[in-house]
Amino acid sequence: MNTGRQAGTDGRIVIVGASLAGLRAAEALRDQGFKGQLTLIGDEPYAPYDRPPLSKTVLSGWLPVSHTYLPQMRDIQAEWLLGVAATNLNLSEHVVELADGRRIPFDRLLITTGTRARPWPDAEQMALDGVFSIRTLDDGQRLREVLAANPKRVLVIGAGFTGSEVASVCRELGLPVTVAERSAAPLAGALGGAAGMVAARFQRANGVDLRCNVTVLALEGDANGHLRRAHLSDGDALEIDVAVVALGAVRNVEWLLSSGLAVDARGVVCDGACRAFDANGIVLDDIFVAGDVARWPHPLYDGQLLAVEHWGNAVEQAETAAHNMLCEPAQRKPHRPLPTFWSNQFGLNIKAVGLPTVADQIVVTQGAVERRRFVAAYGLKGRLVAAVAVNMPRSLGIYAEMIQERAAFPPRLNAPDGPEELQVRPSGFPAPGQSTHSPVATSTGPGPGTPPQPAGGPDMNGSSDPRVPSGPTSI
Repeated sequence: MNTGRQAGTDGRIVIVGASLAGLRAAEALRDQGFKGQLTLIGDEPYAPYDRPPLSKTVLSGWLPVSHTYLPQMRDIQAEWLLGVAATNLNLSEHVVELADGRRIPFDRLLITTGTRARPWPDAEQMALDGVFSIRTLDDGQRLREVLAANPKRVLVIGAGFTGSEVASVCRELGLPVTVAERSAAPLAGALGGAAGMVAARFQRANGVDLRCNVTVLALEGDANGHLRRAHLSDGDALEIDVAVVALGAVRNVEWLLSSGLAVDARGVVCDGACRAFDANGIVLDDIFVAGDVARWPHPLYDGQLLAVEHWGNAVEQAETAAHNMLCEPAQRKPHRPLPTFWSNQFGLNIKAVGLPTVADQIVVTQGAVERRRFVAAYGLKGRLVAAVAVNMPRSLGIYAEMIQERAAFPPRLNAPDGPEELQVRPSGFPAPGQSTHSPVATSTGPGPGTPPQPAGGPDMNGSSDPRVPSGPTSI
């Protein structure tokens, strides 16, 4: 039996999840002297590729799908097991079980299984010709071909970052597009209602038919299985031939639910060194986690477990995990960079640093909203916790420093482009039960001992069924 206790630069390391985090971790392991056997397991048949362009430059036609494959910095001399999913983790035997029946032993394991697109809850409606999600290389290719064929009207279900980016591409292509968002404003789950109202103005100014506080109840096809109509919660029926389901992400944890790890629908719990916890709250020295599937404590946010679905975090956490998998205990380093994320839509470059979703207040500190060039700071109980820049990305450096220093909110910058008087407003994040589609970076609760949520049940944003109209939950 494999004991799983061989450390240092020898033995066998298995990485489950052959995308961005898995690839960068593998490269870091080799760069830091790992000489043993390295195996990468991925459920898709493709080499690692870049996902962010799929909802932006691929859809617009600026970048072909074939150009989204990630550059491999070096020959990692790995065994690649692609196109086969992991179905179970046997901790006692240190074995990963695959869908094709193979059992892959390991000394150390890194979990980087990431997320997948949340599907439309009705499988028959999701199967209609003309209904798409946007997460995989195949999704991007198919949707690009359909948009290039000039459909009559596109419906985007969900106005998080992905949905808003798809809507932006549709307008660039001159396509009529309707966006249905169950909360009061686009991007409300990621940036709050106050910023979301600004986003709504920009979307409508660019010709988007934006429907907020509205839910798509059903997608209807014709006798040949082609999408033809969408029924909304306000009683309206839209004639459409393309629908893009952009309801956020589901963490790929089902294969781990009986493993004995601390895992639920919110992700896999790990410590600051990326070591996984078991279900009893005991940290494991040979199981590590990185990327979108991880939940870990950040010292700036009072030990709350963060879940960050973004490119930069996946790379940094993978590199930290790789270092800690090889080093002596005294040399471990924590993963504690500030969350950052960005989006390009409707001629806007939106970049954020920190954790906006925990904030209770927001204030514009530089620039002006009407000029489409500004910075907004976010505060929680008198402390600066995040900042978002619109068409001013270079301004965020000073805010990152202040967040790290736990600076007071509202921040006093004395910036020459600052307003004469700071107008502090409520941040307007949806209350629990008012589900939104794309928080991107959020707190998921304290510690591994929190009551678990079953995968497939209510997610961390509220109702598991996106067709349920938003609204406060009853007590």
